[in-house]
Amino acid sequence: MVDILKDFQVSGISDDSRKVKKGYLFVAIKGETVNGHNFINEAIKKGAVCVVGEADLKIKGATYIKVADSRAALSLLAQAWYGNPSRKLKVIGVTGTDGKTTTANIIYWILKKAGYKVGLISSVSAKIGDKEYDTGFHVTNPEPLPLQKFLKKMVDLKSEYAVLEVTSHGLDQKRVFGMDFEISVLTNITHEHLDYHKTFDAYLKTKIKLFANSKIAALNKEDSSYNTVRKLLPNSVKVIPYGLDSLAGDVRNAVLTRFPEKYNQLNSSAAITAAKLVGVNEEQLIQSIKSFPQVPGRMEKIPNTKGIGIYVDFAHTPNALASVLASLKNSTKGKLIAVFGCAGERDSKKRPMMAEISTRLADVSIFTAEDPRSEDINKIIVQMVKGVVSYKAKEIGTNNLHDIYHVSGKH
Repeated sequence: MVDILKDFQVSGISDDSRKVKKGYLFVAIKGETVNGHNFINEAIKKGAVCVVGEADLKIKGATYIKVADSRAALSLLAQAWYGNPSRKLKVIGVTGTDGKTTTANIIYWILKKAGYKVGLISSVSAKIGDKEYDTGFHVTNPEPLPLQKFLKKMVDLKSEYAVLEVTSHGLDQKRVFGMDFEISVLTNITHEHLDYHKTFDAYLKTKIKLFANSKIAALNKEDSSYNTVRKLLPNSVKVIPYGLDSLAGDVRNAVLTRFPEKYNQLNSSAAITAAKLVGVNEEQLIQSIKSFPQVPGRMEKIPNTKGIGIYVDFAHTPNALASVLASLKNSTKGKLIAVFGCAGERDSKKRPMMAEISTRLADVSIFTAEDPRSEDINKIIVQMVKGVVSYKAKEIGTNNLHDIYHVSGKH
């Protein structure tokens, strides 16, 4: 496959016909809504010299190469195009339903503070050297070409490690296909993305694809998925369990002080487990946890002149919302006011679940929009209301200094 790049003296690769230039290789991918095979002629007109696709086709003006899986081919071609950067790095992957971003950021921070040259690619941004790059709107796991470009930047700066947040969509769509991982971390597996994966079993099995090419798997032994995942992993993968009891002594004290929330204590335990495997010592762990900065949009306290507790968190799954609200409920002296919505064109089954959780745990729940996309916001809210146990609709004063507002959403 990679010989194609030399054989045709390719000048670039794209899976978007609009971006094709003279001498490019075009990879036709059949997506959820758009079939790239329909744009092959457009790519050829723009200068494509070679086309890779899955369909049985005869084309004019360029060489056509049929493959079994266009997405897998794109991943391998992207890696080859950028000089197989992941082979020159030790890659640490982080997947799970909740906690991926925070865990990945903690791992990155610990390694950086311990003196390792490390890069990070997460849903917040890509951090490479002393620069921070936008990974795109609604992007956690970049597509193969931008992903490999980021990794090459790390290699160019002599990085030793790359911490990569990996999603179920990224795994299913082969964005990291063919990459080897030194360590892979699983935070948890709960209800999410069933609009895409259809069943929880399919979602779980997609998540654990990350471990097929991993040397070590760090698994959350406190998560209900632990035993199932462990049984499904290849025998070649070394399993390291972690949990709250994995934290001890001064490291545990540092974690409990920096992260009062149980879910973030588990995220910290996951990150510390990975860092220990790299070789970070106890004193380095303690100091890095104490100095860990706020991750944007992750239990982020918003300053205000009224002194009200306002927090923004990405909690967009039933498990995440329950964890965040339960934590805040224990720390507020006043009312807990939750403001959240459910995204459009995403798993509709979780909408009533999240509404039930909010009305059960918060004193006041305000349902609003969270990027409805093309869906009618009123339809989304009607589905949410079906999960409400009991509620009153009325005007409520919310200017008490002891009140805590929790806003679920993105920055």
